[in-house]
Amino acid sequence: MKTWQKAILMTLVTLTIGGIYLFSVFEHRRSPGVLPQTAPDQNLTPDDVAIVRMKFMTSFDDSLKLEGTSVWMKNGYTMPYFTYKSGHIDFAKDQGKIPAAQQLDIKKVIKAVPPADLDDGISHGSRQVFAIFSLPHSTDLYATVIGAFDGDQEQYFCDVLFYYDDPHKIYDNWPPNVWAAIDAHQVLTGMSELQTQMSIGHNQKVDSSNVGNRTISYDQAGKKWTVTFVGNHATAIKTN
Repeated sequence: MKTWQKAILMTLVTLTIGGIYLFSVFEHRRSPGVLPQTAPDQNLTPDDVAIVRMKFMTSFDDSLKLEGTSVWMKNGYTMPYFTYKSGHIDFAKDQGKIPAAQQLDIKKVIKAVPPADLDDGISHGSRQVFAIFSLPHSTDLYATVIGAFDGDQEQYFCDVLFYYDDPHKIYDNWPPNVWAAIDAHQVLTGMSELQTQMSIGHNQKVDSSNVGNRTISYDQAGKKWTVTFVGNHATAIKTN
């Protein structure tokens, strides 16, 4: 076989292999149903499939989109808030911890440097980012931290801290007596871990990783609760 014939043969082989590969890729993309599929979990509850929006903020400009909106505290009784007046945060006037499910009407988002010895739940970095908010039916303004700068790095915790929709609507399957207890920050026998957390907050210690079957100690801004759950229902409730 002459040299030019060998070259043509090799070219044809290469084109054939390439064509087979491209055809297989095309068929795979055209028929994605051939991929292994996981059977749906038949044990999902309405709470499991409730839509809880997230914003995945990565920049200060992202956080500015909170201005003019309302959020609800997801991480109740963990985040301190401070008086905001005359364009400044008064870090000496700690108003306590924001209650669980509390509505916050965000007025603006600012950068500020907190006192070095202040523990507000988030690493200080070089500067922190604060949401300036009012409470319903009030014109008083307050500030709570939502993120931090460390040099040119930014980090935001809004998705952990807040619901962006009223939880009464997110979990509208919960009965009225449960919501009444949550709004009063109380716990009823039969409430789930999520409902209890919505009521008395996220400042908690657990005795097991077995969600729904364990005892949890809660610190509700100084009020102590111990709740035992069996089958994800509160069966024993103690306070002191």
